[in-house]
Amino acid sequence: MSNFFQVVFAGMVLGLIYSVIALGYQATYSTSKTLNFGQGEAVALGGLLGFTLAPLITFWGALPVVALAGAGLGLFTYYAAVAPAIRRGSESGWILGTIALGPLVLKNAFEAIWGKDDLAVAAPFANTPFELAGILILPMELLTMGTVLLAVLALGWFMARTRHGKAVTAVAINSATAELMGIRSSAVVSGSYALSGALAGLAGLLIAPLTTTSASMGVVLGLKAFQVAVLGGLTSVRGVLVGGLFIGVLDAVTAYAVSSRYKEIPGLLLLLLMLSVRPTG
Repeated sequence: MSNFFQVVFAGMVLGLIYSVIALGYQATYSTSKTLNFGQGEAVALGGLLGFTLAPLITFWGALPVVALAGAGLGLFTYYAAVAPAIRRGSESGWILGTIALGPLVLKNAFEAIWGKDDLAVAAPFANTPFELAGILILPMELLTMGTVLLAVLALGWFMARTRHGKAVTAVAINSATAELMGIRSSAVVSGSYALSGALAGLAGLLIAPLTTTSASMGVVLGLKAFQVAVLGGLTSVRGVLVGGLFIGVLDAVTAYAVSSRYKEIPGLLLLLLMLSVRPTG
């Protein structure tokens, strides 16, 4: 039984990573009704930059650099693939654009720079496990969980308490009315893409010491986060947290009880069901 709870805990940690990436989907959808299907590449960039920078400026020094790099990639994605489609009034152009830029162009660029192999990123401290209630816990797992929860709380405070956060809410409710109130909706949307990329980059750096990092990791994690966003709701932060925990535990328990080869299947079936019944979560 202790093995089962160990698996559940590991799934919860991974699920919180899914949640913070899914918050990026939520940020862009709420302001523009678009999704960045290259979100996973910002995750990969975070992990790969962590591999390069951590030995030079430490893991902690890499954190702000990774966040800025992710934000920059989010902005680049918006101006290169999303904004042109919005200006043309295309309902599918942003889908094709973000897929072409992310999983196709950026993934190949990362492979050209860092190669195709899995790369290890050292934890910022001694990552010796300790036992609590029969469960072995890594300090890096606690750091990951704490950072994700802190990011969610900070995002909630930003949205509810700051002028810029209220501008995001206004654009999400009605962009035309927000424009009449003097809010530049284009700036808010581009900012949401920057936020999306920053969250994804941080997620990539946090998960790297727990697993590994690679140029291809973004494809799987981006899809997992999309499952979470659809399951939890594209407008509910609480729903995304619950959805992430559910998908993470579901994957882990399936791998433990059945086989790791089949762990993706329940989540994908659930995604198809949600898209057919309630696409907004």
